[in-house]
Amino acid sequence: MTTLPLRRRIAAASTSLLLVTLGACSTATGTTSTTTGAAATTTASYVLDDTHADTNDLEYDAASATTIALADGASTVDGSGASVEGDVVTVSEAGTYVLSGSLSDGQVVVDSEGDGKVVLVLDGVDATSSSSSPLVVTAADEAVVVLADGSTNALADSAASGADDEEEDAPNATLFSRADLTIGGSGSLEVTGASNDGITSKDGLVVLSGAITVDAVDDGIRGKDYLVVEDGDLTVSAGDDALKSDNDTVGELGWILLEGGAVTVTSSVEGVEAAVISVTGGTLDVTASDDGVNATAGTTEGGSEQAEDGVLLSVSGGTVTITAGSDGIDSNGSAEVTGGTVAVSSASAGGMGGGNGAVDVNGTFTAPAMLTVTTSGVTDGDVVTVEDADGAEVASVVAHGSPASLTFVAADLEVGTTYTVLADGAEVGTATAEEAAVTTMGGPGGGRPPGGGERPDFGGAPPAPATPTAGDLFPDGQTTRPSTT
Repeated sequence: MTTLPLRRRIAAASTSLLLVTLGACSTATGTTSTTTGAAATTTASYVLDDTHADTNDLEYDAASATTIALADGASTVDGSGASVEGDVVTVSEAGTYVLSGSLSDGQVVVDSEGDGKVVLVLDGVDATSSSSSPLVVTAADEAVVVLADGSTNALADSAASGADDEEEDAPNATLFSRADLTIGGSGSLEVTGASNDGITSKDGLVVLSGAITVDAVDDGIRGKDYLVVEDGDLTVSAGDDALKSDNDTVGELGWILLEGGAVTVTSSVEGVEAAVISVTGGTLDVTASDDGVNATAGTTEGGSEQAEDGVLLSVSGGTVTITAGSDGIDSNGSAEVTGGTVAVSSASAGGMGGGNGAVDVNGTFTAPAMLTVTTSGVTDGDVVTVEDADGAEVASVVAHGSPASLTFVAADLEVGTTYTVLADGAEVGTATAEEAAVTTMGGPGGGRPPGGGERPDFGGAPPAPATPTAGDLFPDGQTTRPSTT
């Protein structure tokens, strides 16, 4: 049976939302800030490019699959399409392969030049490599990693594995793929990136499900063209960016879609970074030393107020909680919050706008009414609730840290109406909603360019801002995935 590729739609909607700013110090109530750059607007709705993934990617027939038993110096293959040489197992044909066992210093390599998917079912795999990546896809039409039901799996490299990471197309992640990669299943996967990234695809990366833990010294999970989280339970600790898509080709900018599941970033420099970031469902909990969620194409210098062409951060559903050392939400283009729940705790002063605060947007920032309450009655882990005069809940989030001020933006708020804020059921303050409509957020910010390091010299001023449209964000009439290199 043929299954159509997954299609993800993001549409602006008049559903309830909450933007909470948990400041390290008191912030003044206000509804707008100004920008010296031209403001860009966003479209009401658009459709993301088709991903490579299919809804039946995780289905397989174990009875007809080739089985691979991993063992130091004694790995075996039962079936066709794979071979063993020393402690390296090579899969050379499309098909399904069920792997189990362990390698203390070995590698599984997928090198399939023909058409068809390579499906690797991990059913109790523990593989480590001291000199390279333990699981590498060098060539495949598509690669699918299935976490077998109830299985526990682990992949790890060593610090020495990064010796060749600067070479072109070198496997610079513990789980590395040059092809489109899909991960899912009802098992678990623990990935340790001691030399560089945790999980990387040089094309697109889709997570359908699974309990996945990543601990990496550089980026946690990276899909060059796009990164989509459909479902699953992801926990990421990263020395640099936790979730990233960094294709910087004009017209093919990298994008991230979080549609479901639970993503927890326990530590990072920047939590989520791509040119286009869309949250439509699920939960996202980010702890970052710099920006929590950063929409950037890397063409605007830090401190510039120019709005980058085609850059958009959109929240239309789900629950987002951010604890950031710099900007909580940072977009070098535009940003819109049309649904869901967003809670930002920023260690930087400045509150809303102005750079290094809760929200910093170079173009237009679209959100409804706003209210601010100053209080010291909220502590780490408290459930913060906004109620109307009848005691009806407008929205609720779990606080991070011990903030002295809370700023709410909610579609259900009515300008001029006073609301009550509670922490674990105890009243901590009240505030009156004010107009917020469309605001523009200028000033510094902009974060770091994708990939970190120094910003490139673009030979002059940044490009003039433009109004992003669906065609700008995802070209070819929404029907063609970006080409990759």
